[in-house]
Amino acid sequence: MSKRRVVVTGLGAITPIAVGTNNYWNALLEGKNGVDLITKFDTTRFDTKFAAEVKDFNPENFLDKKTIKRLDPFSQFAIASSEIAVTDSGINLDKINKERAGVIFGSGIGGMEALQNEHWKYFQDRNPKVISPFFIPMMIADLAAGQISMRFGLKGPNYATTSACATASHSISDAFMHIQRGSADLIICGGSEASIAEIAIGGFNAMRAISTWNDNYKEASRPFDLKRNGFVMGEGAGALVLESLEHALDRGAKIYAELAGIGLTADAYHITAPAPNGEGAYRSMKIAIEDAGLTPNDIDYINAHGTSTPHNDVNETKAIKNLFGNHAYKLIISSTKSMTGHLLGAAGGIEAIATIYSLVNDIVPPTINLTIPDPECDLNYSPVKPTKRKVNAAISNTFGFGGHNASLLFKKFEE
Repeated sequence: MSKRRVVVTGLGAITPIAVGTNNYWNALLEGKNGVDLITKFDTTRFDTKFAAEVKDFNPENFLDKKTIKRLDPFSQFAIASSEIAVTDSGINLDKINKERAGVIFGSGIGGMEALQNEHWKYFQDRNPKVISPFFIPMMIADLAAGQISMRFGLKGPNYATTSACATASHSISDAFMHIQRGSADLIICGGSEASIAEIAIGGFNAMRAISTWNDNYKEASRPFDLKRNGFVMGEGAGALVLESLEHALDRGAKIYAELAGIGLTADAYHITAPAPNGEGAYRSMKIAIEDAGLTPNDIDYINAHGTSTPHNDVNETKAIKNLFGNHAYKLIISSTKSMTGHLLGAAGGIEAIATIYSLVNDIVPPTINLTIPDPECDLNYSPVKPTKRKVNAAISNTFGFGGHNASLLFKKFEE
């Protein structure tokens, strides 16, 4: 049985460098830096005092005040990004079969702020009566997907994925497979995260995963650079509207790109470190290319996982070299995390959007702060400034703690 083609018709972004998809793209091309000192809490006793917080986000632009009080910020970001994506898609929800439209929307951690706040309330005098009746719905990671489904009345597949930093890409992959196999016509998918909280920053400090470059925090997110010393925490959400090609054409939708292939693998190696030489990343990219019916030489751009951690950047570079051979030096690669920080479970959503816009506009965002390249990272990472080039096919990589690897392959749409 032939597989249905899957296209992207709507995009929505809530990011540390801009709210709104076009604003986000323009900020990427400007090399805007979203990293700043943390404003959410007092960082005096913390090893890391900076992060990439979402700025200029007003939840009242998307939700009423009563609803806002009952939602953790990760759900607020998810709903807002989905609202932007649905509006962007131009779809009339009253004219579609809502039983064949769904939501697959993930979060790596879920309602961290709600968990922390309710925990503090309880332990002040160990009184369970002070716990909010909305605590559990605010905290659990699947409620963003549930809230989006209820908002738009979509009754098809509805669930969340949770796979650390690969979460949003797994959500997009699952949506792709549901549409491809014919069990849905349209799915809102992506990921959301809001983990700039005391317990999260403290936890990542304890495992020595995030940068502590407090004296030079604006340059702390520096993927592929010799001086990198850990990732920078970010927050936000990215949403895509995926449709079958037939469904999109029937309603006269604008089509950004085609999602042509996916690659999903496991390192089966370590709880946090990538497999040696990026073996799992190598296979995820290879599978995505084969799934799309392309060859490695057909790929023009890779939006790298590029976390600014010592192990990831070298291993991802090795994976690219091993898979693409000489073509690796003809590719353009960039890490938009240099500007947005690492959005954990939302990273794959906003990075898929950046990848799609690169296809549409034939320009690759920069990797800012890349001033002293690591000798082991010797590919073209679009340092400091955007790179203009024809982009016909591109891969977005996301890899997560636990050895989760996901590669999404987008290509220019041709009817």
